[in-house]
Amino acid sequence: MTFVKRTELKMFDGRQIFYYDREPVERSAVDTRPVEPRPLPGEMRQDPLTGEWIAMAAHRQGRAFLPPKEFCPLCPTKTDFGTEIADSTFEVVVFENRSPSFSAPSSELPAEVIQASGRCEVVVFSDQHEGSFGSLELAQMRTVMAAWIDRTREISTLPYVEQVFAFENRGEEVGVTLNHPHGQIYSYPFITPRTSKMLQVAQDHYDSTGVPLISSIIAREIKDQVRIIAQNEHWIAYVPFAARYPFEIHVAPKVFLADLAGLSDEVADAFPEIAKEVLLRLDGVFGIQMAYIAAWHQAPVRVGRDVLGLHWQITSIRRAPGKLKYLAGSESAMGAFIMDVKPEQSAQQLRDVQL
Repeated sequence: MTFVKRTELKMFDGRQIFYYDREPVERSAVDTRPVEPRPLPGEMRQDPLTGEWIAMAAHRQGRAFLPPKEFCPLCPTKTDFGTEIADSTFEVVVFENRSPSFSAPSSELPAEVIQASGRCEVVVFSDQHEGSFGSLELAQMRTVMAAWIDRTREISTLPYVEQVFAFENRGEEVGVTLNHPHGQIYSYPFITPRTSKMLQVAQDHYDSTGVPLISSIIAREIKDQVRIIAQNEHWIAYVPFAARYPFEIHVAPKVFLADLAGLSDEVADAFPEIAKEVLLRLDGVFGIQMAYIAAWHQAPVRVGRDVLGLHWQITSIRRAPGKLKYLAGSESAMGAFIMDVKPEQSAQQLRDVQL
């Protein structure tokens, strides 16, 4: 792997910003915007019906919403308009979110308030305004991977973080509010509902078989063959047996790992090639850019690390050109998904794409 250098600087309001570079670039740009106070942490409230935690983050109402390119806060600073990134060029940048859903605990809040403690970061994939993770060059994708690994490792040491979640949203259909190629890292003070459910299933499987669940899933996909999209020495991509979305792809390392921080250089080096193929195939199904959520599922910081395996889930609500699968009554109200397309059928469509 090419060495990636990390440079840590401060933003105008004291937030941390990290530059990741493959070249020996010196980073010293100063964020000259007028100082302003950072928002206090939001409040955590527990739903008495389900026991699930809800974060109240009213300060997020004023965040940027689909600004024109000349006012994009994720572009490099090249004019009098100061963006979140003070330098005029960069490769990959990570910084603390200006309007975070979760942030470091504060002594300024009343003791009776359960604070929405945690950390939210923005991962900017490129200094180019157009594109997404899959449109990057392979070497650039590897630098993003280096940033994901570094941030997972470092954030996991925070005493108030229980789970680290890196993801990318692409397309306004799934809620994108900034079109610049970027992702986010949410770090929660609790284990999320979906991860809690996955953790219990994985633990039950491990208790009965002695094998991590993701390893058994991969073995089944290799045996069945019909849902595999792509694979190389270290990674496998497949449509899951019980896919919830018209197009859903899981990408997993072939050797069990708890989280991104556990990836060796060799395994991490092999990821960009399969990631690019999978995302190109997804766009090639209908010949249009597919809206998707690409989510890294990994073990929580302190529990389940021997049973819940790292993998990347890509889900798209596009079922046909001009048609979306809406999460309507059954999905939204009951959490019970109904699929119009068999996983084997969507897997074949993805394999049929000519690259």
